[in-house]
Amino acid sequence: MIEVTKDILKDIYKPRIRDSKKYDFGLLTIIGGSEFYSGAPALSALAAFRAGVDMARIIAPKRAADIIASFTPDLAAYPLKGDYLTKEHLATLISIVESAKAVSGGKTAVVIGGGAGRSQETQDVILEFLSQVSVPVVIDADAIHALAKRPGVISGKPFLITPHTFEFFVLTGREIYQLKDDEKAKAVQEEAARLKTTILLKGAIDIISDGQRVASNKSGSPLMTVGGTGDTLAGIAGAFIARGVFPFEAGQASAFLNGVAGEKAGDKFGESMMATDLIAQIPIILKELI
Repeated sequence: MIEVTKDILKDIYKPRIRDSKKYDFGLLTIIGGSEFYSGAPALSALAAFRAGVDMARIIAPKRAADIIASFTPDLAAYPLKGDYLTKEHLATLISIVESAKAVSGGKTAVVIGGGAGRSQETQDVILEFLSQVSVPVVIDADAIHALAKRPGVISGKPFLITPHTFEFFVLTGREIYQLKDDEKAKAVQEEAARLKTTILLKGAIDIISDGQRVASNKSGSPLMTVGGTGDTLAGIAGAFIARGVFPFEAGQASAFLNGVAGEKAGDKFGESMMATDLIAQIPIILKELI
């Protein structure tokens, strides 16, 4: 099993040439949010920016998008009519993602699921989007619940799924919470192989597998049980994939960076740590490690 170290970041962050242009380092589209949940897409976008993506665009139902746009001028939020994702939004979602693919020269990815909700229509839209989209996707949170209904739609696509142990159970039907780490690793590898994709199982030790290779990441803090740290992980992973990193390597690197930033934030704030504190540590970590 591969043990993730800081070297994974050095492999990703190469010196930028002088005449680099916009989108050379990725255009990330983040789809999520609903009437009651606006924080998740914003946290993913802010973490993605701190991880070095050139641009992060959020697509969310109107109330969530309006709230997100008010957080900071760094965030661009496209408002969809209504309070949650519906079938009428599917064409818009596909169109925006295809446009991002064209304008970025293929340096693009999607993060989907955070705060989207689990209504039947929303879950159906997410499934249909995953079946049609032609760029890499990080599947997180509510999108994992949608995928569980028809996991075959992603078979063979360059996707990264980021479940915790309960979401892994929802997706696969396998209860692994109390298993030993080597048994968890075997289960993740088997399910990644079955689904023909890459899985990043979040936990005290993160396990990443593309169905053949398996890696473990030990960075992190028990204080990262606070809400939002999964959203930051998804955003970082999306940023790496958007710049051209393969899902297996992106899963390792995002788990490591998110974990180390969580450690630093935990050292500073203790029980008061929030996900935004983790985001604030990302540039400090990168300056130290690359």
